[in-house]
Amino acid sequence: MTHSSSVDGSSSPRSEEPFRPVLFDLSSPAERTALHDLRASGRVRDVHDRIESQLGELVSCLSPGSQLVGAELEAAISRATDGVSSEAYGTWVWYPWSGRLVHVLPRDEYRLVRTDRNRGKITRSQQRSLLTRSIGVIGLSVGAAAAMACAAEGVGGTFLLADLDQLSLSNLNRLRAGVDQLGIDKTVLCARAMAELDPYLEVEIYRDGLDEASLSAFVDRCPDLLIEECDTPWAKVAVREMARAQRVPVLMEANDRGLLDIERFDLEPHRPLFHGRIGATTARDVRQLDQAGLTAFMLQAIGAERLSPEMAEALPEIGRTLSSWPQLASGVLLGGALVTDSARRILLGEHVMSGSYGVDLNALIPAQDIDRTGTEPTGAGLCEAPVSHQPVAVEAAR
Repeated sequence: MTHSSSVDGSSSPRSEEPFRPVLFDLSSPAERTALHDLRASGRVRDVHDRIESQLGELVSCLSPGSQLVGAELEAAISRATDGVSSEAYGTWVWYPWSGRLVHVLPRDEYRLVRTDRNRGKITRSQQRSLLTRSIGVIGLSVGAAAAMACAAEGVGGTFLLADLDQLSLSNLNRLRAGVDQLGIDKTVLCARAMAELDPYLEVEIYRDGLDEASLSAFVDRCPDLLIEECDTPWAKVAVREMARAQRVPVLMEANDRGLLDIERFDLEPHRPLFHGRIGATTARDVRQLDQAGLTAFMLQAIGAERLSPEMAEALPEIGRTLSSWPQLASGVLLGGALVTDSARRILLGEHVMSGSYGVDLNALIPAQDIDRTGTEPTGAGLCEAPVSHQPVAVEAAR
């Protein structure tokens, strides 16, 4: 019996909600016994065994041009399993938080089938390479969307997740969760969702967020790529200082107008933080700022001129008329997609340039005045807006 080799990177005194699936390989007599004992314990609430259909998909993926049925399909499955019975083949995965016991293909075959429809855009050799990479995610709003998109796309096989918050009702405007999960650590919820997508992922969580000591250890364990989406200003600077020192690229999406920052510290170890927008400001300097200073700093770091008018007006109101940063589910999901696409390209060795980029949907899909007199609108129909071929606005890398 094995857990996924995820570990809890925190020293939290809180009760530790489980987030690690338990994996059973029935080729081991000891694990067969352990699984039998689990099933007899009453802790299994539901058994989900679709291994036969998974084996059929495996055969199809291995021989996409063949249309096997009946005895031919059974023979192909027998060859794929080397004669092992379907009951004993693969891995039985128990999710203790839901009580579900699920039967899945062995790791390599599972991932081959699960990512097979990536092919044509990502080759199998590229997919294998991506699954060897490690990604750190700090802040789990846009960060959770990015982590889930990366996991779904097979971008990364090892993840470190850091966030100090627990799920609250006001988070449900943008996060994939339910009311029955209120009060659970965001790191736990994200790790569980990733495990249910791919039980073979390696996931570590930092449920108390990051302080100076743990941030250093966190960056040490993420040699490939960091996704920074936290709300703490000093941490935004500190993680870049450490990433630059260790030559780790950093991605950040601002959840406004699709604003994406790419900092290729792996290629440019002397690159100024935030593309030079904060000058010589250090994390230590930011720690000394009052609320007004922090707001001014955040506008400087993100680039006030890049923000939507709505966000620019909202930032000074945080702590006054607004409780926190305005965020929308659509923006969070867009941010997760932008980060994932860039992460994949960087990890595959593409020379993606440092810089600040924007995907402003309001500009790409502009609103039009509607004639409310009852007459037909002139020009382009409401469902046939003219296609813009203008490139997405890009701030050149500095």
